Amino acid sequence: MKTTTLLAASLAVGSTGAFAGGMDRSGQSIAPIFETGTYVELSFGSVNPDVSGLFMGSASSGDMTPSFTQMAGAYKRDLSDKLSMAIIIDQPFGADVDYGGADAGYPFIGSTAVVDSVALTGVLRYKIDDRFAVHGGLRVLKSSGEVAIPYYSYTMDTTTETDMGYLLGVSYEIPDIALRASLTYNSEIDIDFTTTEVGVLVNPMEVIMPQSVNFDFQTGIAADTLLMFSARWAEWTKTNISPANFPDLVTHDNDTISYSLGLGRRFNEKWSGSLSVGYEKSNGGLAGNLSPTDGYKSVTAGLKYQITEQTAIAGGVSYAWIGDATTGTIFSDFEDNTAFGFGLKLSHHF
Repeated sequence: MKTTTLLAASLAVGSTGAFAGGMDRSGQSIAPIFETGTYVELSFGSVNPDVSGLFMGSASSGDMTPSFTQMAGAYKRDLSDKLSMAIIIDQPFGADVDYGGADAGYPFIGSTAVVDSVALTGVLRYKIDDRFAVHGGLRVLKSSGEVAIPYYSYTMDTTTETDMGYLLGVSYEIPDIALRASLTYNSEIDIDFTTTEVGVLVNPMEVIMPQSVNFDFQTGIAADTLLMFSARWAEWTKTNISPANFPDLVTHDNDTISYSLGLGRRFNEKWSGSLSVGYEKSNGGLAGNLSPTDGYKSVTAGLKYQITEQTAIAGGVSYAWIGDATTGTIFSDFEDNTAFGFGLKLSHHF
């Protein structure tokens, strides 16, 4: 069962970030802390969204979501029979918007926006007994952003800031049947940017990256077969990007809950695979022109190859149907949009 257990954490690399609610990209997974012994992993993902809409039924926005990549890595080791640690690096939040391909009649033609972040997370896990454990740690987040909206003759750049948050959680395991349930709370992170708007340095701008809760569950249901379920709630309604000269540039009307349900199967000593579906409901209402999506449905498939007893490589592909949305201000209709992603992960147990 070990092979399929490891597979469960291997195939989400970069495959869902383009269409998760708010600016979620990595899902802030701490799966490496549950690996056995000393462990290291490196992962790469690429996401290609295709999101476009129509203004007044005729002028097209063009594909306003460029492709992007995701990088991540982790190192885990046991400090004693009861205590273990992990260091995880990922890109938890982000946004890429480019209306450069819009028709001449589209109001926001030429508009761009970028949000970048990198997080370094340190986690400790303490086993209370063979079943129960608690975990917690600190997260350091480095972030920056920029936006240009020619329609309003507006530009804004932020400083690059480094801020801290924390995480706390609990887990329960029955190793004989590969059962594990974990619940992790991620604190919000307050960021105080200094912005330059239309070339002029102005007052600080506070942005809150949301608190969230991750629930992850897996259990063996037959020989070499694993059932997997996860859910993530994120409080995006508290995230408001509001520069001094452009109030409410980015707001979120709803918090988000994303779900995933899947099966993992070991075929033999070398090969295993998985198949999962994902879902985030559409809430309706008006969407922002910098994020004109509303929920998604997705399917993800993956394979893992055990190169040696200690080393493995895994890959996954994901396809998503992105929820239709109507934007505020200009009421463009975004319909029938999709995204494709793939990820690779190299892992090694020492």
